[in-house]
Amino acid sequence: MTLHQQWVAFLTIVTKEVRRFLRIWPQTLLPPAITMTLYFVIFGNLVGSRIGEMGGFDYMQYIVPGLIMMSVIQNSYGNVVSSFFSTKFQHSIEEMLVSPMSPFVILSGFVVGGMVRGIMVGGIVTTVSLFFTDLDVQHAWITLLVVAMTSALFALGGFINAIFANNFDDISIIPNFILTPLTYLGGVFYSLDLLSEFWRTVTLVNPIVYMVNAFRYGVLGVSDVNVYASLGAIFAFTVVFFLLALWLLRRGTGIRG
Repeated sequence: MTLHQQWVAFLTIVTKEVRRFLRIWPQTLLPPAITMTLYFVIFGNLVGSRIGEMGGFDYMQYIVPGLIMMSVIQNSYGNVVSSFFSTKFQHSIEEMLVSPMSPFVILSGFVVGGMVRGIMVGGIVTTVSLFFTDLDVQHAWITLLVVAMTSALFALGGFINAIFANNFDDISIIPNFILTPLTYLGGVFYSLDLLSEFWRTVTLVNPIVYMVNAFRYGVLGVSDVNVYASLGAIFAFTVVFFLLALWLLRRGTGIRG
């Protein structure tokens, strides 16, 4: 295939992915908005009014960047893991692999589709948050860069999960038992300064801590960890996950018998 044909194939996969989740928007876009509204009401207004300030900001402002990032992570991951596993389960991925499309194009199409959903949900949650607090973005380029890299990273994670999944139950194990705990323990609702030295050290092993704090720095200008080290770590993980997913796809792992 020519470069133009590969580009058309890429756009076709992305368009299919976007149309898939837009067609069922009451299941893909509406629930995150409702869930985050409940977080804002319960944690921001009710609990936050008793906590007071954190990191120099009122509690609602402090948790909003973490909640936005949480929605981006969950939806980027969830979109790709469900979509690619369905494609694999229906054996339509085999038709893609025997077509002139390169594995690079296939992987990129699914990942970008997941990124579009993650970023779109993040935008919806950001809009909802403005009804509860004011946001004055301090470092726009860092904010956009963190969102793009994080959504790409977790879209790739969803792709890898789907490759190894053998049934629909397998695609829920990682989100339920690994992704959700890491997200809640990733500094979304609290500052690492509140932790003892031991637990702070343990928490720094959690990669989501760096994503949440880098995004919080972009929005509020404060972070519990070094921002540029966080950006480097996110970029490195994204590259490693992309190369791993591409290698698995080329080998036909989980697809070819």
